[in-house]
Amino acid sequence: MTSATHNTVGFGLDTFGDITLDSEGRRLSDAETIRNVVDEAVLADEVGLAFFGVGEHHRPEFAISSPEIVLAAAAARTTGIHLGTAVTVLSSDDPVRVYERFATLDAVSNGRAEVILVRGSFIESFPLFGYDLRDYETLFEEKLDLFSQLLLEKPVTWNGTLRAPLDAADVYPKTANGLQAWVGVGGTPESVVRAARYGYGLMLAIIGGPAGRFRPFVDLYHRSLDSFGRSDLPVGVHSPGHIADTDQQAWEEAYAGFETMNNTIGRERGWPPYSRMRFQHDVGPEGAIYAGSPETVARKIADTVRTLGVSRFDMKFSTGTLSHEKMMRSIELYGTQVQPLVRDMLS
Repeated sequence: MTSATHNTVGFGLDTFGDITLDSEGRRLSDAETIRNVVDEAVLADEVGLAFFGVGEHHRPEFAISSPEIVLAAAAARTTGIHLGTAVTVLSSDDPVRVYERFATLDAVSNGRAEVILVRGSFIESFPLFGYDLRDYETLFEEKLDLFSQLLLEKPVTWNGTLRAPLDAADVYPKTANGLQAWVGVGGTPESVVRAARYGYGLMLAIIGGPAGRFRPFVDLYHRSLDSFGRSDLPVGVHSPGHIADTDQQAWEEAYAGFETMNNTIGRERGWPPYSRMRFQHDVGPEGAIYAGSPETVARKIADTVRTLGVSRFDMKFSTGTLSHEKMMRSIELYGTQVQPLVRDMLS
């Protein structure tokens, strides 16, 4: 198994386009939020980060339902940063259209497009686009299989049970160097093996508990790649966080957003009310929130990279009502201070 070094680790950012509040507590519009996300991507590029991802959702807390359009707007204003999704719900979309949209994004960004595919922990898109939740597993399995064949950029002949077959079908546009594709995994062995079987990078969504508990999944992924005769592929981590000049400032700024989001989603899923005590546990060594000063966050990221041997760390920098201005400061600190600190700690 390969391990990441200080020279190979990439630092990324993810956002779901959370609807935020302004300095006076006013809820921003969807349009304002989307324009702010593009500005955030521009800043991420300016401070030298490797990746900027936007998620696909279809619910009132999040503004972005068409990630590729937002990413194309960001592509026009950036030069170096890779642009992708965090995530694309492949199960409720058509693999051919997804591939064509990202191949187009790859063209307008000059080869900087990536896609992270998932089944979907939020299920609003399934009834919205006419899919039966009873087919949840089969939809993802079949569409992931088809998408893996589309990645080869050759005519595809394919049969499944929930989509019309393809007979020597080709897709356009073609990319210059292929499209980087990942599968987002929440921590089930079956999902890890599936990503390896179809030849996708593995993006671990670590949103609860210590990163170390995911080490068996990383090992399983590399063993599975070997068993399927595949060469080594990248492993990354996606986790929430926020950075400010001091630990206390970061925690005070972030808490309200985490409380709002956890309680909103928690009411639907039967979670207990979020509390300050839970938050302080989550920002500690045994939690999955990377919030604090640059030094605190850098130490926690470095520990995660060492423990899991990952080649990229993506911080979800937007959570709930956290303001655009505070997120911009967090991005600045992440790129200019956290990134070099982690590299020094790993060297």
